[in-house]
Amino acid sequence: MREIFHILPTIIKDYVERYPAEDRENMEEIRLRIGRPVEIVGLKSKTKNHPPIFTEKDASQMMSLLSQHSLYRLEEELKRGYITIPGGHRVGIAGRVVMDKGHVKGLREIGSYNIRIAKEKQGVSDDYIRELYRRNHWTNTLIIGPPKTGKTTLLRDLARKISLGMPQIGIPAKNVAIVDERSEIAGCIHGIPQHHFGTKVDVLDACPKAEGMMMMIRSMSPDVLVVDEIGREEDGRAMMEAIYAGVTVISTVHGTTLENVKKRPTIKALLEESAFETIIEISAVGKKGVFKYLDKTEPGVISR
Repeated sequence: MREIFHILPTIIKDYVERYPAEDRENMEEIRLRIGRPVEIVGLKSKTKNHPPIFTEKDASQMMSLLSQHSLYRLEEELKRGYITIPGGHRVGIAGRVVMDKGHVKGLREIGSYNIRIAKEKQGVSDDYIRELYRRNHWTNTLIIGPPKTGKTTLLRDLARKISLGMPQIGIPAKNVAIVDERSEIAGCIHGIPQHHFGTKVDVLDACPKAEGMMMMIRSMSPDVLVVDEIGREEDGRAMMEAIYAGVTVISTVHGTTLENVKKRPTIKALLEESAFETIIEISAVGKKGVFKYLDKTEPGVISR
C-alpha cells in the first residue's frame, strides 16, 4: 500500500491507515467520488470505520499528487481514462470529457477515482502448468471469466513462469512478449514493469493489441505472446497471424462460459480457425478454472 498512500489526500490516507494490516492486505479497490463517502472494496473483516466524505479539495489534492503538480505529464493517461502508478496499481478516472474532432482529447473536472490495487499473487498458475504445457509445448489458450475473477492475475503469473521455465519438471524458459494495452498485466512505469517477471519477458505498454502483437512478432521473436481481453475483429486477425507464425498465444476474454463467448463474432471466428487448444473457464476468485480441450482436427469440438 506504500505507493497508494503517496497519492491519497491526507484525510483519506489517515482513514485507510486506521484499518488493521490484515484488512489492508484484502483491499481490492478504493473508490472516491466527490460529495460521497469513501468506499473500500474487498474488506473481509467486520472492522467498521466511519468513512469520510471525499471533497473537491481532496480531489484537487489527489490530482496534484498523481501528476506531481504537472497535468501536462498526464496528458496521454487522461485521454485513456486511467493512470498507472508505481507498484502496478491503476487509478481509473471519470469526469467531463474533452472532445477534439470527434475523438476523446482528455478528461477535465475529475469527479471520481477508482484505485485498483494490484496484487501479484505469485504461484496462482501452479495448478495450471501441466494442463497448459502438453506435448512439449505451451498450448494456445483462452482464459474465460467474468470481471474480478483473477484472469489477469493468472495471465501475469503464467507469463512469469513461462519466462523462468521449470527445469525441475523439464520445462525450458521461453521468450515471452506481453502486449499490455491497458498497463494491467505488467503495470509499466516509464517502460519498466512494476511486477516481477523472468529475464526473458518483453513488454509493449499502452499499445493497441492488434498493432502490438504484429510489432512484437516482427521485432522481438517471441515464443509465447500474452494479451489481455481480446474482442475486436483486428485482435482476432493479429492472433491468427501470430499462430500461423508459430507463436503460442495466451489470452483472456470477459465471459462466463465457452458457449457464452463463442456468440461473439471475433471469438467464433477464432474457434472456427481452430486457434485455441485449451480453454479455461474461471467462475470465482481463487477457484481453479474448468479445463476444456479443443480437438484441432475438428474445429470447436471439445475433447473429453
